[in-house]
Amino acid sequence: MIGKTRLLEAIAGKNRGILASKPDQQAILAAVAQLEDHNPTPRPLEAPEKLDGNWQLLYTTSQELLGIDRFALLKLGQIYQVVRTQTQEIFNIAEVYGLPYLEGLVSVSATFEPVSEKRVDVKFRRGILGLQRLMGYHSPEALIEKIDAGDRFLPLDFPINSDNQQGWLEVTYLDDDLRVGRGNEGNVFVLRKAPRLQ
Repeated sequence: MIGKTRLLEAIAGKNRGILASKPDQQAILAAVAQLEDHNPTPRPLEAPEKLDGNWQLLYTTSQELLGIDRFALLKLGQIYQVVRTQTQEIFNIAEVYGLPYLEGLVSVSATFEPVSEKRVDVKFRRGILGLQRLMGYHSPEALIEKIDAGDRFLPLDFPINSDNQQGWLEVTYLDDDLRVGRGNEGNVFVLRKAPRLQ
């Protein structure tokens, strides 16, 4: 598909948006809008076989996420979003790199509730900040298995008051390996289906 190729070419080399100039951002948003006009899955919440799984962030306009890279000595690694439609859960996992042996991790888990064929309300429930080595982190799946098993992580593992931390996410494009979403704060997210990593 030409629109998909155009978008992937536009975001190539932009480091999830960190290196995107204003003209780059405008070109990417135009490519996103064009792709959304040709969404092959107009009711994505009715297609769990496509929506479920591990998604790797390719591009975002979210300064909250990209801002992690602006801290001294820290570099933003891979960012994953794991979607489980059966249990209506989302896990956001950001790998952070800096000094040797002090690789970090930021994870936020949430529940979601469909409110239309494309949109879900999201309620954040738990945040985890820690060092990958101390947490025994190897992959998003392994971390989620530990979360599901009730493991607690040091130094920071805390509940999030969902009354204060909630929003919505709309899936505006979905095929077998690419997903585009828009959030309540006006942010755009482009993600690629990632293989399971154990």
